[in-house]
Amino acid sequence: MSETTGGFKPIVRIGDTDLDGYKAVGFALTKIKGIGVSTAFAICRYLGIDPLTRLGDLPDEVIRKLDWAVRNLHQFAPGWFVNRPKDPETGKNLHLIGAELILTAKKDIDLMKKIGCWKGIRHKLGLKVRGQRTATTGRLGITVGVSKGKK
Repeated sequence: MSETTGGFKPIVRIGDTDLDGYKAVGFALTKIKGIGVSTAFAICRYLGIDPLTRLGDLPDEVIRKLDWAVRNLHQFAPGWFVNRPKDPETGKNLHLIGAELILTAKKDIDLMKKIGCWKGIRHKLGLKVRGQRTATTGRLGITVGVSKGKK
């Protein structure tokens, strides 16, 4: 990232992710894992930024505010808006992004496997977890077709 205050920045680093400076702010933020279009537009609305402005045109001060807002969304967003309401460990509403989100999801799955709940057992066996059908889909291994017999 260039350290110039007035110039265009083709790559902007927000939330430990390199973002394309040519894209609009509302859509560039969606490249951060854990931030979708609705969340990105809500952050822009909260900070008073036009979501259709190019990210690379924003001054450094506004980019720092964006970075703070992405990392601390749980401080100003309502509980139903965050991606981890009532965290089991802390009891607080959290909004996780990036690698932290991936690691927390993996930790939750490992906990389910350890306690042996239904979802944990399905994860252990490599089966569908959320009630999908398994009779014809989700098969692993070599493809076996129907062979025609001799007439």
